[in-house]
Amino acid sequence: MSDVISGSGQSAAAKGRILAAASELFLEGGVRALSVRAMANRAGVSTIGIYSHFNGKQGILDALYIEGFERVSEAIDVSALGLPPREAVMLAAQRYLDMADRNVAHYRLIFGESGQAHEPSDEAKAVGAQAFATMARQVAKLLPPDADRQRKQDAALEVWALLHGYVSLKQHHVSRIVDMDQWKAKALRVLAVLVDELAGQ
Repeated sequence: MSDVISGSGQSAAAKGRILAAASELFLEGGVRALSVRAMANRAGVSTIGIYSHFNGKQGILDALYIEGFERVSEAIDVSALGLPPREAVMLAAQRYLDMADRNVAHYRLIFGESGQAHEPSDEAKAVGAQAFATMARQVAKLLPPDADRQRKQDAALEVWALLHGYVSLKQHHVSRIVDMDQWKAKALRVLAVLVDELAGQ
């Protein structure tokens, strides 16, 4: 194994391999599977490489947390498309569901499956807060112009909670005993009712 880094490109590649390895291991066995040795073996680096790039297991969990919420923000930010509010929220929701389906390990980590093993850093918490702010900006456009900040936050929370509920059920073992076929379409149908209610239609 070699983790000799001779440039920023190689360093970024090594970090990418480590995070990919950590994501795979987390999905396979949770936080307990994320030993430094296991991550190093999976990524093809030495254990020293884990510490030099991420300062150990906590640094990797923090990096995955940040990466996870960055993917959330990227998925739900459709503001540049100039869509009407209802279409924008529905598209953001579709992209959120797709993102969660593609990034199961990240999703489980950022929504608490790391338990007491990881306390997000201030930087990580800020990235999470930014993701919620992105959702809130999208949803706020559905509301009357005089809606106050609390109402906007509550509306965003309602939308996020609905989407998160469907994702969590899909990723949970309950999906083996409950019919989750076409779960994204079902989630979007329910969301459409909420969106129309928020928009006063």
